[in-house]
Amino acid sequence: MAARRGVGANDGIVSTASLIVGVDSADGTRSEILIAALACWAAGAMSMAGGEYLSVSSQADSEAADLAREEQALRESPTAETLELAQIYERRGLARDLAGQVASQLMAKDALAAHAREELGFAEGAGSQPTLAAVASAAAYSVGAALPTLAAFFATTDWIVVSVPATAMGFLAALGALGAWLGGAPMLKPALRGVVSGALAMAVTATIGALVGKAV
Repeated sequence: MAARRGVGANDGIVSTASLIVGVDSADGTRSEILIAALACWAAGAMSMAGGEYLSVSSQADSEAADLAREEQALRESPTAETLELAQIYERRGLARDLAGQVASQLMAKDALAAHAREELGFAEGAGSQPTLAAVASAAAYSVGAALPTLAAFFATTDWIVVSVPATAMGFLAALGALGAWLGGAPMLKPALRGVVSGALAMAVTATIGALVGKAV
């Protein structure tokens, strides 16, 4: 989950900074640049929230359907379901008799929870929460989008083209390094990947902005 939030912040930085650079390269005024940045911020956050809500809702619907089928199977064939659970524990290394005892005891306590965990792979207390996921995704994107937006706001018009890319790439490097550090991995390569991906995106929008600015 933390990784997904990091990706959301990364998206906010890259998309907003790239749009700012593109509008600036098209000789946009300061107000046009800031309006574009705020519009990108709002649209991106809503898009992330909507996409996350739909994705997690679909996952929740699928989980509910799986649980309903499992509940029906437990009602109709409890003996077969107990045997199925015992076989799962056997494959994990328990002796047949012990696996049978464990399965029987778990079935007696909470059969559906046992099968949800062992057969379907659902972690206890980790049910899908679409609204919470949507809010978290929008918040992560907003944090990322705020950084280049603030850089553009505080910079003079002549310095936006410098301050926004520098701010964006600095935070992209920091996010990449932080994610690697949290995962116990080397930090240099992830930091460089963030910088390169952001630089490429801004280069593309800067080129498009310059061409469009000349054309119109």
